[in-house]
Amino acid sequence: MWFENVTLLDLTMKGLIIGVVASAPMGPVGVLCIQRTLNKGRWYGLVTGVGAAISDLIYALATGFGMSFVVEFIEQPQTMYWLQLIGSVMLFGFGYYTFRTKPQLRPTSQNKGTLTHNLITSFIVTLSNPLIIFLFMALFARFTFVVPDHFWQQALGYLSIFLGAMLWWFGLTYIVDKLRATFELERISLINRIIGTIVMTVSVLGLLSTLLGLTLY
Repeated sequence: MWFENVTLLDLTMKGLIIGVVASAPMGPVGVLCIQRTLNKGRWYGLVTGVGAAISDLIYALATGFGMSFVVEFIEQPQTMYWLQLIGSVMLFGFGYYTFRTKPQLRPTSQNKGTLTHNLITSFIVTLSNPLIIFLFMALFARFTFVVPDHFWQQALGYLSIFLGAMLWWFGLTYIVDKLRATFELERISLINRIIGTIVMTVSVLGLLSTLLGLTLY
Protein backbone atom coordinates (compact mmCIF):
# COMPACT_ATOMS: atom_id res chain seq x y z
CA MET A 1 0.00 0.00 0.00
CA TRP A 2 1.21 3.50 -0.86
CA PHE A 3 1.28 4.84 2.70
CA GLU A 4 3.70 2.16 3.86
CA ASN A 5 6.35 3.71 1.61
CA VAL A 6 6.05 7.20 3.12
CA THR A 7 9.16 8.12 5.12
CA LEU A 8 9.25 10.55 8.04
CA LEU A 9 11.27 12.98 5.92
CA ASP A 10 8.69 12.79 3.11
CA LEU A 11 5.85 13.42 5.53
CA THR A 12 7.68 16.31 7.19
CA MET A 13 8.48 18.01 3.88
CA LYS A 14 4.94 17.51 2.59
CA GLY A 15 3.52 18.90 5.84
CA LEU A 16 5.72 21.99 5.62
CA ILE A 17 4.67 22.60 2.00
CA ILE A 18 0.99 22.14 2.84
CA GLY A 19 1.28 24.54 5.79
CA VAL A 20 2.92 27.23 3.67
CA VAL A 21 0.51 26.86 0.73
CA ALA A 22 -2.55 26.98 3.01
CA SER A 23 -1.31 30.14 4.76
CA ALA A 24 0.38 32.11 1.99
CA PRO A 25 -2.53 33.62 -0.01
CA MET A 26 -3.27 37.18 1.06
CA GLY A 27 -6.90 36.77 2.06
CA PRO A 28 -8.62 38.52 5.00
CA VAL A 29 -6.29 37.02 7.61
CA GLY A 30 -3.15 37.72 5.59
CA VAL A 31 -4.18 41.35 5.15
CA LEU A 32 -5.08 41.55 8.85
CA CYS A 33 -1.63 40.21 9.74
CA ILE A 34 0.05 42.86 7.57
CA GLN A 35 -2.13 45.64 8.95
CA ARG A 36 -1.39 44.71 12.55
CA THR A 37 2.32 44.43 11.82
CA LEU A 38 2.31 47.92 10.29
CA ASN A 39 0.03 49.58 12.84
CA LYS A 40 0.76 47.72 16.08
CA GLY A 41 4.14 46.07 15.67
CA ARG A 42 5.58 42.75 14.57
CA TRP A 43 4.54 40.76 17.65
CA TYR A 44 0.90 41.63 17.02
CA GLY A 45 1.21 40.52 13.43
CA LEU A 46 2.95 37.30 14.46
CA VAL A 47 0.30 36.29 17.02
CA THR A 48 -2.29 36.96 14.32
CA GLY A 49 -0.48 34.34 12.27
CA VAL A 50 -0.42 31.96 15.25
CA GLY A 51 -4.19 32.20 15.56
CA ALA A 52 -4.60 31.50 11.86
CA ALA A 53 -2.16 28.57 12.03
CA ILE A 54 -4.07 26.96 14.91
CA SER A 55 -7.33 27.27 12.99
CA ASP A 56 -5.73 25.79 9.87
CA LEU A 57 -4.42 22.89 11.95
CA ILE A 58 -7.94 22.14 13.17
CA TYR A 59 -9.24 22.04 9.61
CA ALA A 60 -6.26 19.92 8.53
CA LEU A 61 -7.01 17.42 11.31
CA ALA A 62 -10.69 17.32 10.36
CA THR A 63 -9.77 16.70 6.72
CA GLY A 64 -7.19 14.04 7.56
CA PHE A 65 -9.42 12.12 9.94
CA GLY A 66 -12.27 12.26 7.46
CA MET A 67 -10.10 10.79 4.73
CA SER A 68 -8.78 8.13 7.12
CA PHE A 69 -12.28 6.71 7.49
CA VAL A 70 -12.32 5.84 3.80
CA VAL A 71 -8.76 4.53 3.63
CA GLU A 72 -9.82 1.21 2.05
CA PHE A 73 -11.29 3.27 -0.75
CA ILE A 74 -8.49 5.79 -1.26
CA GLU A 75 -5.65 3.27 -1.03
CA GLN A 76 -6.71 1.72 -4.32
CA PRO A 77 -4.36 2.84 -7.15
CA GLN A 78 -7.24 3.79 -9.46
CA THR A 79 -8.88 5.87 -6.75
CA MET A 80 -5.62 7.65 -5.89
CA TYR A 81 -5.10 8.35 -9.58
CA TRP A 82 -8.41 10.20 -9.82
CA LEU A 83 -7.97 11.91 -6.46
CA GLN A 84 -4.61 13.27 -7.56
CA LEU A 85 -6.08 14.48 -10.85
CA ILE A 86 -8.95 16.20 -9.06
CA GLY A 87 -6.57 17.59 -6.45
CA SER A 88 -4.36 19.06 -9.17
CA VAL A 89 -7.34 20.72 -10.87
CA MET A 90 -8.59 22.13 -7.56
CA LEU A 91 -5.13 23.46 -6.77
CA PHE A 92 -4.94 25.14 -10.16
CA GLY A 93 -8.30 26.83 -9.51
CA PHE A 94 -7.08 27.93 -6.09
CA GLY A 95 -3.87 29.30 -7.61
CA TYR A 96 -5.78 31.17 -10.30
CA TYR A 97 -8.15 32.67 -7.73
CA THR A 98 -5.18 33.75 -5.62
CA PHE A 99 -3.47 35.27 -8.67
CA ARG A 100 -6.55 37.38 -9.46
CA THR A 101 -7.31 38.44 -5.88
CA LYS A 102 -6.61 42.10 -5.07
CA PRO A 103 -7.06 42.56 -1.30
CA GLN A 104 -7.84 45.94 0.21
CA LEU A 105 -6.36 47.42 3.37
CA ARG A 106 -9.06 48.61 5.75
CA PRO A 107 -8.92 51.05 8.66
CA THR A 108 -7.99 49.33 11.94
CA SER A 109 -8.68 50.23 15.53
CA GLN A 110 -6.13 52.47 17.21
CA ASN A 111 -6.48 50.34 20.34
CA LYS A 112 -3.79 47.64 20.17
CA GLY A 113 -5.50 45.26 22.57
CA THR A 114 -3.64 42.38 24.15
CA LEU A 115 -1.62 39.80 22.24
CA THR A 116 -4.12 37.16 23.37
CA HIS A 117 -7.03 39.19 21.99
CA ASN A 118 -5.29 39.59 18.64
CA LEU A 119 -4.59 35.84 18.52
CA ILE A 120 -8.18 34.91 19.33
CA THR A 121 -9.70 37.27 16.78
CA SER A 122 -7.50 35.96 13.97
CA PHE A 123 -8.34 32.40 15.03
CA ILE A 124 -12.06 33.17 14.80
CA VAL A 125 -11.71 34.92 11.42
CA THR A 126 -9.85 31.93 9.96
CA LEU A 127 -12.18 29.37 11.55
CA SER A 128 -15.19 31.16 10.06
CA ASN A 129 -14.07 30.08 6.57
CA PRO A 130 -14.79 26.31 6.34
CA LEU A 131 -14.01 26.37 2.60
CA ILE A 132 -10.38 25.88 3.62
CA ILE A 133 -11.30 22.20 3.99
CA PHE A 134 -11.52 21.91 0.20
CA LEU A 135 -8.00 23.30 -0.11
CA PHE A 136 -6.71 20.74 2.40
CA MET A 137 -8.55 17.98 0.56
CA ALA A 138 -6.82 19.01 -2.66
CA LEU A 139 -3.41 19.24 -0.97
CA PHE A 140 -3.78 15.94 0.88
CA ALA A 141 -4.84 14.17 -2.31
CA ARG A 142 -2.10 15.75 -4.43
CA PHE A 143 0.63 14.93 -1.90
CA THR A 144 -0.85 11.60 -0.68
CA PHE A 145 -0.52 12.95 2.82
CA VAL A 146 -2.87 10.74 4.87
CA VAL A 147 -1.09 7.89 6.72
CA PRO A 148 -3.81 5.92 8.56
CA ASP A 149 -2.99 3.75 11.58
CA HIS A 150 0.44 5.37 11.92
CA PHE A 151 -0.13 7.70 14.88
CA TRP A 152 3.35 9.13 15.38
CA GLN A 153 3.93 9.62 11.66
CA GLN A 154 0.63 11.46 11.37
CA ALA A 155 1.39 13.53 14.48
CA LEU A 156 4.70 14.57 12.91
CA GLY A 157 2.92 15.38 9.65
CA TYR A 158 0.34 17.63 11.31
CA LEU A 159 3.03 19.29 13.42
CA SER A 160 4.87 19.98 10.16
CA ILE A 161 1.75 21.64 8.74
CA PHE A 162 1.62 23.95 11.76
CA LEU A 163 5.35 24.68 11.50
CA GLY A 164 5.02 25.37 7.77
CA ALA A 165 2.25 27.87 8.50
CA MET A 166 4.32 29.53 11.21
CA LEU A 167 7.34 29.64 8.91
CA TRP A 168 5.23 31.67 6.49
CA TRP A 169 3.85 34.04 9.13
CA PHE A 170 7.29 34.54 10.68
CA GLY A 171 8.81 35.40 7.32
CA LEU A 172 5.92 37.64 6.28
CA THR A 173 5.91 39.71 9.47
CA TYR A 174 9.70 40.00 9.34
CA ILE A 175 9.65 41.37 5.77
CA VAL A 176 6.71 43.71 6.38
CA ASP A 177 8.34 45.05 9.53
CA LYS A 178 11.61 45.71 7.70
CA LEU A 179 9.79 47.44 4.81
CA ARG A 180 7.43 49.33 7.12
CA ALA A 181 8.33 52.78 5.76
CA THR A 182 7.88 51.84 2.11
CA PHE A 183 5.24 49.09 2.23
CA GLU A 184 2.42 49.67 -0.26
CA LEU A 185 -0.85 47.93 -1.13
CA GLU A 186 0.57 46.86 -4.49
CA ARG A 187 3.05 44.64 -2.65
CA ILE A 188 0.16 42.54 -1.32
CA SER A 189 -1.20 42.03 -4.83
CA LEU A 190 2.31 41.13 -5.99
CA ILE A 191 2.56 38.48 -3.27
CA ASN A 192 -0.72 36.98 -4.44
CA ARG A 193 0.41 36.93 -8.07
CA ILE A 194 3.68 35.21 -7.15
CA ILE A 195 1.93 32.65 -4.93
CA GLY A 196 -0.79 32.04 -7.51
CA THR A 197 1.79 31.47 -10.24
CA ILE A 198 3.75 29.01 -8.09
CA VAL A 199 0.63 27.05 -7.10
CA MET A 200 -0.65 26.90 -10.69
CA THR A 201 2.76 25.71 -11.91
CA VAL A 202 2.96 23.00 -9.24
CA SER A 203 -0.59 21.88 -10.01
CA VAL A 204 0.14 21.59 -13.74
CA LEU A 205 3.33 19.63 -13.06
CA GLY A 206 1.39 17.38 -10.69
CA LEU A 207 -1.35 16.84 -13.26
CA LEU A 208 1.17 15.91 -15.94
CA SER A 209 3.08 13.60 -13.58
CA THR A 210 -0.15 11.76 -12.73
CA LEU A 211 -1.20 11.42 -16.37
CA LEU A 212 2.24 10.20 -17.36
CA GLY A 213 2.65 7.92 -14.35
CA LEU A 214 5.67 9.81 -13.02
CA THR A 215 6.50 10.75 -9.42
CA LEU A 216 7.66 14.28 -8.72
CA TYR A 217 7.12 14.28 -4.94
